[in-house]
Amino acid sequence: MSETAPTPPGPSRPTERLFRSVASRFATGLTVVTTVADGVDHAMTANSFTSVSLDPLLVLVCVERNTRFHDAVLTSGAWAVSVLDEDAEATAVWFATKGRPLAGQLDRVGHRPGPATGCALLDDALAWLECATWRTYPGGDHTIVVGEVLGAQQRPDPVPGPLVYHRRRYHRLGPA
Repeated sequence: MSETAPTPPGPSRPTERLFRSVASRFATGLTVVTTVADGVDHAMTANSFTSVSLDPLLVLVCVERNTRFHDAVLTSGAWAVSVLDEDAEATAVWFATKGRPLAGQLDRVGHRPGPATGCALLDDALAWLECATWRTYPGGDHTIVVGEVLGAQQRPDPVPGPLVYHRRRYHRLGPA
């Protein structure tokens, strides 16, 4: 019995709805990215975060252009990433909530200023990176912000598992 590959899609372009559905099949970790602009803390949940290079040490995050965070991170030039653990679903939801108050938004979570950037590092994260913006690139309705890593820390083992996002839902993998 031979198996055949599915019929490739026709020449029509995918809809936004189909694209979102297909993209949701890729599991990602979750982070909270923070910056300080004009003395004000800004934060956002991001699953579009990845390492880029070892020489120099580079990471990237994709930031939606029509958000407060976008202008703040571009103005600031420095930002931090907190990798969320499996118990941080409420944190992820909070920092993904559009229209939440800017003042005091970090009051719900324990945090401290990063030693390299002054940007907030969430206390209960699995790991932390502090970055200086290295380059930015247009990416449709987002800007791809590439940062040079200035500092890195991690919670000592044993650690809980990461919080994962897949098919528009939060999942826990458990400890490694």
